[in-house]
Amino acid sequence: MSDRKRVVIVGAGFGGMSAAKKLAGKNVEVILIDKRNHHLFQPLLYQVATADLSPAEIAWPTRSIFSHASNVSVFMGEVTGIDLPNRRVLSGEHQLEYDYLILATGAVTSYFGNDHWAGLASGLKNITEATNIRKRLLLAFEQAENSQDDAQKRRLLNFVVVGGGPTGVEMAGAIAELGKKALSDDFRRIDPRDARVILVEASDRLLGAFPQSLSDYTRQALESLGVEVRLGTPVSDITKQGVQIGEEFIPAANVIWGAGVQVLDLKDWTQKPADRGGRILVEPDLSIPDHDNVFVIGDAAHIPWGDGGTVPGIAPAAKQQGKYVAGRILDAMAGTKTPAFKYRHAGNLATIGRHRAVIDLNGFKLKGWLAWWFWGLAHIYFLIGMRAPALVMVQWVWSYLFRKKGARLITGEDKDNASAVVPAVRHEAR
Repeated sequence: MSDRKRVVIVGAGFGGMSAAKKLAGKNVEVILIDKRNHHLFQPLLYQVATADLSPAEIAWPTRSIFSHASNVSVFMGEVTGIDLPNRRVLSGEHQLEYDYLILATGAVTSYFGNDHWAGLASGLKNITEATNIRKRLLLAFEQAENSQDDAQKRRLLNFVVVGGGPTGVEMAGAIAELGKKALSDDFRRIDPRDARVILVEASDRLLGAFPQSLSDYTRQALESLGVEVRLGTPVSDITKQGVQIGEEFIPAANVIWGAGVQVLDLKDWTQKPADRGGRILVEPDLSIPDHDNVFVIGDAAHIPWGDGGTVPGIAPAAKQQGKYVAGRILDAMAGTKTPAFKYRHAGNLATIGRHRAVIDLNGFKLKGWLAWWFWGLAHIYFLIGMRAPALVMVQWVWSYLFRKKGARLITGEDKDNASAVVPAVRHEAR
């Protein structure tokens, strides 16, 4: 046992990893807990789901990242509870004591009370969901190629994406390009370019966090790819046969959900106030009420920002919070006072297919081809520290120019077909 203070971090997402990296090499003992053995670069999950990248290109073993940090250990397990009075994290039969606790558990897909849709419309929050979506997308084209039934063929080639935020926009554009470009020459009895992609958003515009001009451009760009954009009409029902959108029922074998997130368990574990999405209302230093040694960061934290808003659940925000809390812990150990957390918003980015993107850098707006390259370089910048940036750049350009065939492999046991239910994965990083 060490006399050093012990910091337990729950979740190896952007926030948890950022905190662990800042504490690496310091005079503290760090235990990083996650139910999975890898850190995931979540913003590129949609490229795995649409067969542009393989999972190994956006995920890295957590242990290898900290292999040279002797004060950081990794515990692979699922957290089942927190004993705040006795300062313990519970994971099955294991009990991990802590001096400081950082909860960076992330969020999971929310169906806004329609939890029975979870098995019919997969979310996109982890590698398992991404590879399930990829398998279903590719199987849909394969089964349409073999089908003798025109109605069934049409249903297989209908793809519905729910949610007009960055995830929905990126998925819809990528699926459209998968059919119209990547697969266009691969089939003989069907034309993949006939695939119908419908993007559904309940509000009156796409990308609500962006300026109106960029929202309008996004819609025009998607429609130029052949995506049907439905605004102002929410999905009212999802079945195995398809989706009800307003008065219209669209037969569809593939429905992808990108419309909302929620935080599970933290309210029960901490018994602290939370918002409707389950995010814990934290103090100005990101600690929870009455426990100045327990912090909540990332998607799991409700942090006021701006004029009545909250800090967005995006990677840069989580990284800032992780670094801040790690610094706050080091300051507390040194007897130094730490100012309140202050979020620095760099901007919003979203990509539309392989040639266009929209960027809002606090008022500086960029769109089109140049924005797409800026988006790619920004993502490579955030990858620095996980992989060699030069290698990432080479692989990115290679993928862009040649569309790697390997990412389009259909793997795993084929116990279902393209119209079967894909079970949702409940927990993200716990």
